[in-house]
Amino acid sequence: MGDLLASWNLPHATGRVYGLLLIREEPVSLDAIAAELELSKGAVSTAVRQLDSWGLARVIPQPGSRRLLIEATAGIESLLEASHARARILIAALRDGEDLVNPGPAQDRLHDVIALFAGYVDVGSQMLSSCRRQGRGSGPREARPAGGAGEQSSHP
Repeated sequence: MGDLLASWNLPHATGRVYGLLLIREEPVSLDAIAAELELSKGAVSTAVRQLDSWGLARVIPQPGSRRLLIEATAGIESLLEASHARARILIAALRDGEDLVNPGPAQDRLHDVIALFAGYVDVGSQMLSSCRRQGRGSGPREARPAGGAGEQSSHP
């Protein structure tokens, strides 16, 4: 997970922490994350702050204690929306440059790149909207009933 999210320009440690949080059934402490991933507490604290600021994790203070628990949220859509925003900026810059390119192969390539990124944003936005309409991806997952591997999920 760390390597995958690093390809999205997230720090490797942040990806590792997010991956761990995704597979945890219950919120987990900073110390437990650091121990399990063999990361420094400082690296874990930084990763958790990043995940919290991006809406990918929730920090849960413990009353009467300095101890914090952390859980993943289903907020990956905020990361995708940020990616779409960056793609829209790129599309606008490429469109601004269209007048600077002479007709021919270079202009064709430019149009292809614009179309590719515009398609990415359109399809991604449709997918996010569909998930929201279906009530998925907007908060913590509900507890799944205990059952066998053959049990059907209520989500397709």
